[in-house]
Amino acid sequence: MKEAASAPALAKPVPPVPGPTIATAPSSQGPNSVTTDTLRVHLPAWAAPPRRRKTATRGRRARTRRMDRRGRYIRARLPRGRVRDVAWDATLRAAAVHQRRRAPGPTLWRLTPDDLREKERSASGAHLILFVVDASWSMAVSGRMEATKGAILTLLEEAYRRRDRVGLIVFRREGAQLVLPPTRSIQQARRVLSRVPVGGKTPLAAGLALAFQVIQREKTKDPALQPLVVLLTDGAGNVPLHGGNPLQEAYTWARKLRALGASALVVNMEQPEFDRGLAQKLATYLQAPCLTPLEWTPEYLAAQVRRQMQKA
Repeated sequence: MKEAASAPALAKPVPPVPGPTIATAPSSQGPNSVTTDTLRVHLPAWAAPPRRRKTATRGRRARTRRMDRRGRYIRARLPRGRVRDVAWDATLRAAAVHQRRRAPGPTLWRLTPDDLREKERSASGAHLILFVVDASWSMAVSGRMEATKGAILTLLEEAYRRRDRVGLIVFRREGAQLVLPPTRSIQQARRVLSRVPVGGKTPLAAGLALAFQVIQREKTKDPALQPLVVLLTDGAGNVPLHGGNPLQEAYTWARKLRALGASALVVNMEQPEFDRGLAQKLATYLQAPCLTPLEWTPEYLAAQVRRQMQKA
């Protein structure tokens, strides 16, 4: 008896196997439980990711605030104070070796504060090179202003490629002036530097106070900014800012600049035979090196600034 030929059965399509994705479980396990296909991890309150806070704005849709996590994640480390950026990969690895004695079952993990790790990121901010220059008559006759202008233009050509900015403050007569706001534009710098005013007394404290205000404003816009103050002076301030001792006022503002997080380089403008050490003393308040140039050329000044930027 011949067997009846039967049509081959069509194979049912096999659904793809889902990958081990992690999601917050909205079940009875609680909001601090994290599950995978085969694993459930209990997150205590201290380890739960921070919630986004919404602030209502009148007449507009509410915006979402998020904690700032800038820079590339390079490694995990032990927490330093309050943790805002948890390294979950390292945290779970640290907890893995203790799960046999902690967890009641093979599919439940428990974390303790000792397991917590935070992310270390590389956040290299842009530089702000702020020249603060004595534009009194003693500097004008020496021709050193021309070398300073050339150094600024040289650094601007390089800063454009690195997204850094360069600014210029001059102090003379009774006050200080921001003649070149922080910029990357070489054309703007050429136009401004061609008419820098010179001559008069030396209001050193006013120049440092204006530098403090500029850096404070720029750091408010970009907290990762790395400011460098290049101060060209003989350190002999002779115009008070608030009616006190001119030198003591300058030292006060130098300390404030350092407390603000600004690095500095002091370029001594005094002739070696008349040097009273005032520039060096000012450099100690700034916690900065004091340079006595061997030659007044744009290339020499720009090279010294580059070297100080690498150390900062």
